[in-house]
Amino acid sequence: MLLVVGVYVVAGNLAGEVGGTVRKLAKGAVPAAYQPLVQQWGNLCPAINPALLAAQLYQESGFNPRAQSPAAAQGIAQFIPGTWATHGVDGDGDGDKDVWDPNDAIPSAASYDCSLASYVKDVPGNLTENMLASYNAGAYAVIKYGGVPPYQETRNYVKTITTLEESFAAPVSRVDPSKQAAGAIYYAQKKLGTPYLWGGTGTAEQGGRFDCSGLTQAAYASVGITLPRVANDQYNAGPHPSRDELLPGDLVFLSNDLSNSRAIHHVGIYVGGGYMIDAPRTGAVIRFDPIDTPDYFGATRVTEDGAKALPTTV
Repeated sequence: MLLVVGVYVVAGNLAGEVGGTVRKLAKGAVPAAYQPLVQQWGNLCPAINPALLAAQLYQESGFNPRAQSPAAAQGIAQFIPGTWATHGVDGDGDGDKDVWDPNDAIPSAASYDCSLASYVKDVPGNLTENMLASYNAGAYAVIKYGGVPPYQETRNYVKTITTLEESFAAPVSRVDPSKQAAGAIYYAQKKLGTPYLWGGTGTAEQGGRFDCSGLTQAAYASVGITLPRVANDQYNAGPHPSRDELLPGDLVFLSNDLSNSRAIHHVGIYVGGGYMIDAPRTGAVIRFDPIDTPDYFGATRVTEDGAKALPTTV
């Protein structure tokens, strides 16, 4: 959640770049209703970019504009009231600063990031990492330690957001193959013919049966990677190869809304030749199915760091 730091500097409207290349959002990674806001405000200053801003919003609320934490953090960006009072902005120019309105909260999150970046701009090291550390621990700590402070929570937060950023950014080069892919496929192949069970995760009490995301979760667990339980969160477990770059072991997703990863309703494990192993539906068994259907959404190349970065609840 956001911390009060007592500083606010309006940043200039500069393009957010990484390595000289403007970062574009991956297809559908941000719900369509918020994508223009994230794309626009994610370019507010050089310390942030749209994929990084999207990673923060996903980590904070899972893009839920009505989210509220036990600590009273509110809205899609999870501002606590004191921080909102100081740093909330009227993003849509309607004369009202509403923490529950993404049109205000998303611009406020970007503006707050940029004000923190401005405050630590003279600190040695990576500006984005120092900004994220300020977001978590306060700018004073970053200044005091001359960079990311030696707090495990803060260092984990910086790594989490920068890793999640990769799952919201459109790749600019070919994505490296997964080292664990073959093991995940091997596990899934051994389950061919097993009857589907809604909510199934393969436990003995469930007769070793699975639903779609239960199967993919168990397949990657067999090679030491812990995926979240539901398919639309599994989408953020790594970068997103294009259809012509798919490799065996990639997770492939179907969605009811091709502009919104949060609407994903099915996942399988790609095995090559346009087919996946999946647990399709009640009354069916784990089997091979084609991926090229009208609701094909995209794919994720699972990485160990990507899976570790995913929030346990969103």
